[in-house]
Amino acid sequence: MHLDLKNKVQSEIIRNSAKLFSANVVAQAIGLLVYPILTRLYAPEDFGLLSLFTSISGVLIILSTLGYQEAIVLPKEEEEAHAVAHLSFFLIAITTLVLICSIPFAGQIAGIFNSPKLENYYWLLPFYVLIVGIWNVLNYWYIRQRAYNRISGYQMTQSFFSSGYKLGFGFMGWLSGGLIVASVLSSLCSLIISFSLGFKKFIRPLPVWRKEKIRQVAVQYANFPKFSMPHSLINYVAGQLPVLLLTPFFTAHEIGLWSMAVTLSFVPISMLTNALFQVLYQRISEMVNDRRSIAKVHKRFTLLALVVLIPLFAGLSFVLPTITEWVLGDGWRITGVYIRWMLPWLLCVFLCGSVGYLYSIFYKQKYGLYFEIVIAVARLIALCIGIYYKNFALAVGGYAAVSALINGLQYIWLMRLVSRYEKSL
Repeated sequence: MHLDLKNKVQSEIIRNSAKLFSANVVAQAIGLLVYPILTRLYAPEDFGLLSLFTSISGVLIILSTLGYQEAIVLPKEEEEAHAVAHLSFFLIAITTLVLICSIPFAGQIAGIFNSPKLENYYWLLPFYVLIVGIWNVLNYWYIRQRAYNRISGYQMTQSFFSSGYKLGFGFMGWLSGGLIVASVLSSLCSLIISFSLGFKKFIRPLPVWRKEKIRQVAVQYANFPKFSMPHSLINYVAGQLPVLLLTPFFTAHEIGLWSMAVTLSFVPISMLTNALFQVLYQRISEMVNDRRSIAKVHKRFTLLALVVLIPLFAGLSFVLPTITEWVLGDGWRITGVYIRWMLPWLLCVFLCGSVGYLYSIFYKQKYGLYFEIVIAVARLIALCIGIYYKNFALAVGGYAAVSALINGLQYIWLMRLVSRYEKSL
């Protein structure tokens, strides 16, 4: 009977992961297929402006919920999970109002990043933060409800709308900010569709607010704003440092080439990690609550990842620059070189990103924060060396190298958490 339970758990994980992964494949395939057209409509500078907008908004999106949305999966009682969702929505509303008040200072903010064109589109920032923030809360609510169809539906519609708007604005000649407007509109359309389809079954119970319960969960899950949110924030900022830090010192053209490398390389990696994370988080959380073994799941995951990805990445390293230039067009070859430098880092990101839920499950968010501080400092040093020598390639190459090293050490530490848990059973 114990063996049957294990097989059932593993088959459910595989089935749900496959469901999300297949949706991700479709969603990301739509986005990737249009890039050869987009790179011939838009200049690298246009992608650089989009990257700056999304980098700034990404920081604000993380701050908007203080990380409480990640706690939605954990409570045993539905009422408690409702309160965590309500708290997250309330914090998003406050953040949006503050950002709206900052719109008159758009010129000064754009000046900080040496990007005058940002001023024209800064007014979209509060609305983008609101839209994506709401989705992030709903995403974790859907994970709790095992509503993986709703998550996959959002991913596919968002990719479809994003590609369509970007192509449409490009052919219309709206190049400077067309990519930004397309990103905002696609997220809004996908959120409306997901909300409409999921309202009756999954969202209808949420509007019932209980102030006392909200205060209770704010204290109960205080580790999330104390450690998980700074962890996520530092992780994100460290990931966006090349854009945020290098933009004032190098050209938008160079930033655009690097941003394209990050986009193309992290699309498939994010596709895999998000599917695994969302399914494993919910399932491993249940298994730990029931005091069941989780070692076998993680050992199989590690072995499969290494056996598949190492040979794949080794083969890609020889052909990436040529493929990139052929697919994206003249002038984009260096993007393939950047991706080749990133391959060891991508492998470590896949491993860590897929099992990052272990910090929350074992309430070790503090240590996750420590890792992020170390990696952020290391990345900052690498980029500053490149800035000092006025060498963009040195900056991003060193950035990728230190990222791979520390992410690898982080994964080893996470597996030690699993080992300690197994010994405690």
